[in-house]
Amino acid sequence: MNDGITLDHVVIAVSDWERSNAFYRDVCGAELVRLDEPPPTRWRYRFGDIQFNVHGPGMEPTPVARIPAQPGMADLCLVWPGTAEEATAHLASCGVPVEIGPVPRNGAGGPGLSVYFRDPDGSLVEFISYAER
Repeated sequence: MNDGITLDHVVIAVSDWERSNAFYRDVCGAELVRLDEPPPTRWRYRFGDIQFNVHGPGMEPTPVARIPAQPGMADLCLVWPGTAEEATAHLASCGVPVEIGPVPRNGAGGPGLSVYFRDPDGSLVEFISYAER
């Protein structure tokens, strides 16, 4: 039973702010949210009402998971607003190689087609498209 509980944010880790900010903004369409207090500068990647809190260079976040997030450890799925073929073309235009796909997958929205690729640290990112339903 769900009493209205929804996802607010997840934590990912990156090794290079500039490189990761460009990737998540340009490839994944994130809104970059800069936080300057408390120092050092920190970033959030926002996708509508979902947010990635980002642990990166110069930070000592607390509290953290028993095994804290490390660069390259994430496995993330984002809903692509168009077709899987459009997602593939977008990745190609950004110079991002497709690792797998398009392949059929079942996400929170039901059956879709997914394309898998990697962020600059090696985390697995998936664009799932529900447009072909």
